Amino acid sequence: MDSMIEQLADYASALRYEELPPDVVHECKRRLIDTLGCATGAFDARPVEIACAIARRAVGNPPARILGTQEPSTPDLAAFANGVAMRYLDFNDATFGKSAGHPSDIFGAVLAAADAMHADGRTVITAATLAYEVFCNLTENVLRDQGWDHPVYGVIASAVGAAKVFGLGREQMGNAIALAVIPNMALEQTRTGELAMWKGCAAANASRNGVFAAQLAREGLTGPEQAIEGKFGLWRALGKFQWQPFGGKGGPYRVTQTHIKYFPAVIHAQTPITVALELHGKMAPDEIEALVIETYWIAERYTDRKNALWRPATRETADHSIPYCVIAALIDGGITEASFAKARVADSRIARLLERATMRENPAFTKAHPDEWRCRIEMTGRGGKKQAAEARYFKGHAKRPLSDQEVERKFHELAQKVLSPGRIEGILRKAWSLEQLPDVGELLALFDYRLQPGDEVTE
Repeated sequence: MDSMIEQLADYASALRYEELPPDVVHECKRRLIDTLGCATGAFDARPVEIACAIARRAVGNPPARILGTQEPSTPDLAAFANGVAMRYLDFNDATFGKSAGHPSDIFGAVLAAADAMHADGRTVITAATLAYEVFCNLTENVLRDQGWDHPVYGVIASAVGAAKVFGLGREQMGNAIALAVIPNMALEQTRTGELAMWKGCAAANASRNGVFAAQLAREGLTGPEQAIEGKFGLWRALGKFQWQPFGGKGGPYRVTQTHIKYFPAVIHAQTPITVALELHGKMAPDEIEALVIETYWIAERYTDRKNALWRPATRETADHSIPYCVIAALIDGGITEASFAKARVADSRIARLLERATMRENPAFTKAHPDEWRCRIEMTGRGGKKQAAEARYFKGHAKRPLSDQEVERKFHELAQKVLSPGRIEGILRKAWSLEQLPDVGELLALFDYRLQPGDEVTE
């Protein structure tokens, strides 16, 4: 294996739960709760139904369950089905450096592997924290605008997380990494133009392939040498990079530094929505003659008015459109899953204001990003009346974090469609005490949406 894989394999195989500070354990559990809430909220989305239909066709030995139906599948297909649910609403956490992504996508892989292995809660926490280190380290080092999508990071992180659950040593860990890298270069075209269902599935596919890579390595399959540093390795595709110091030995763990979304929309829309909600009610929507959204470099994507983001036709495009999210928040006073329903996306009131909106880059905001996520919105009404507001961080940013109570509230709101209040409380109790669980299956077994709302929790 090359030196980059050696460094990662050494770190990954050596990390122990006992090394993790209490705040790291707590932050990992917060993100697990958040991610499981996202999965529950997406239970009836068509891509989730399709993924589950595929996953239930095979049963592993050992199996891993499909969340919601509790049907057995293979660990890799369970990682895919559950991962699609975790990602589909675009509501799970995010990180941003030289590139961006959603590190909590790795829970699809870690939980499927842990379910199959009957792993305890401490193993899950260690593996997830480790996978976050890998994913976020890559986003810190690799420039995005090269045509590669963030599942490239996710598959490596998922392989490392699953391999940790499987208890792989240094050599097998190195093979799992190589087997994740070489066959799994995902393309950024997934997030270009009018977005398709695959947008919410790409990261789950990385989870699936990461689990599969770890399974192959566990059985003794070797991966290509020099998978990162070789002539045709990852460096050739992404550019040469080095690992930044991994968490531990006094250094921060990256799971404590990601942003937990408060709104089910793309990360770049979080501050604009936060600002729009400050302006809600200060001017009637039908009185708005002009709407200027001032933000950082992301505004460049809106220069072309023919861009689908100005006329979203699907949920996947609408939740990635900053102007759409801002206008929906101004009109409704909030952004929820319902904000992206088909009828809402086609609302003529939103279409009218989209025609009157402009996006503008502020060089000072760009210079401050990603340390700050600044946005300023100005509305001009009839007679020249103006209202404006500005924010540096969105609600849920690591520097403006959600409280534990807000994380729980988000879970309640997402899960209440399919789970009774008692079952929700049972899930939260199990999740908050994850490090005490002898088998993570005790938590996963509570995600059974076939139960009627009045069913009691059995613990």
